Amino acid sequence: MKNINTAPISGMQELLPEAQAIFNELKSKIEGVYRGHGYLNIETPVIERDEVLLAKAGGDTEKQIYRVFKTAETANEADQALRFDHTVPLARYVVEHESDLVFPFKVSQVGRNFRGERAQKGRFREFYQCDVDVVGRGSLPLYYDADVIATLIDTLRQFKLGTLVRARVSNRKILNGLLTELGLDEKAGAIFSIIDHAEKASIEETKYAMKEEGLDDDLQVKMLDFMNLHGDRSVVVAKLREMGIENKVFRDGVDELDVVLRWLEGEGADDSVEVIADMQIVRGLDYYTGTVFEFVLPDYKKVGSVCGGGRYENLAGYFTDQLLPGVGGSIGLTRLFYVLNEQKLLHEAIGRPLEYAVVPISDAEIAYAVEIASELRSQGHTVTVVVLPTNKKLGDKLNYAGKLASKGIVIGESEVASQSYTVKELR
Repeated sequence: MKNINTAPISGMQELLPEAQAIFNELKSKIEGVYRGHGYLNIETPVIERDEVLLAKAGGDTEKQIYRVFKTAETANEADQALRFDHTVPLARYVVEHESDLVFPFKVSQVGRNFRGERAQKGRFREFYQCDVDVVGRGSLPLYYDADVIATLIDTLRQFKLGTLVRARVSNRKILNGLLTELGLDEKAGAIFSIIDHAEKASIEETKYAMKEEGLDDDLQVKMLDFMNLHGDRSVVVAKLREMGIENKVFRDGVDELDVVLRWLEGEGADDSVEVIADMQIVRGLDYYTGTVFEFVLPDYKKVGSVCGGGRYENLAGYFTDQLLPGVGGSIGLTRLFYVLNEQKLLHEAIGRPLEYAVVPISDAEIAYAVEIASELRSQGHTVTVVVLPTNKKLGDKLNYAGKLASKGIVIGESEVASQSYTVKELR
């Protein structure tokens, strides 16, 4: 019987060793792909000054920050907090180390973040995010928008999900230009929010929300027609240009979308990935200024977005007068692992925490078993030696070994005598 509640705090992930091994494998694959695409890894502190974190915060974010109190006496004077994402710490990092960095600065960050929001299925208070960003000084070529998306496509390919991954790409300048053309600039924030939530609402609810913002029936139809534009680059770009909108922001957005998608056309060359233009992608955060994207699994709509991101023209405007435009994307690994596991999409990744279990039949064979384990470890393998109480039968030992390792090596008198062994699959 438990003396106290030993369950983890709500919203904190805690895995058994086998699940943890799968999680670690996915994290390792992500880090490997990021490194292979030329992204330099950094780690920023988990604790930051609250004035740094609040620089880009707003709305509920400030309420969700975990503040750090040093002592009871200073509980009302906290000036530090746990980071809630990698973007704001990256802004501070780039400003702090600007003279030592090479621009464009391609950088990756993989680590825990914390948000004190209400925990629910698939949403956590402590979670891993795996970010890739490119930061420029003064300007940043459009090519890097495609580079970030291509890197994330390559990353998700490594998961071998056995289902289609769809990359949905848009550009916020297009919608901004359209709203200017329709005289709806003052309602831009509300309309962006309506479109961002439209997939989780019915058409009637979306139209009602637009009506509440003062859009008449004609404007509602125009907005819905725009939101329904999605598909192949050439088709969507052509339809956008046929709208005859001469607004410069709109035209620049269409041109940028066309260029980014042209660079990405080779990425959808197999059955595992599809890259499309999709005007319903706007992203909820207001610091995005150009390219925006989200990745989804069309056959598993309940999973929602598995990663997303976009371009932000002034990454560090709060910290410096220097213009530092950036583009980035993030995989929320904790949530992704949870939902993929729920949908049983990680079956190909499932293995055992260890490669080998060496099983001596009796105490007399332990010395040789240890020798074999040491040899395998010197070759870079993960190995455990299984020593159970003497009353345990060989079947019990192999059952135990099979829960830890993929392959087994049984050591008996004959193996010791011949100084040899046989590797067997334990599954």
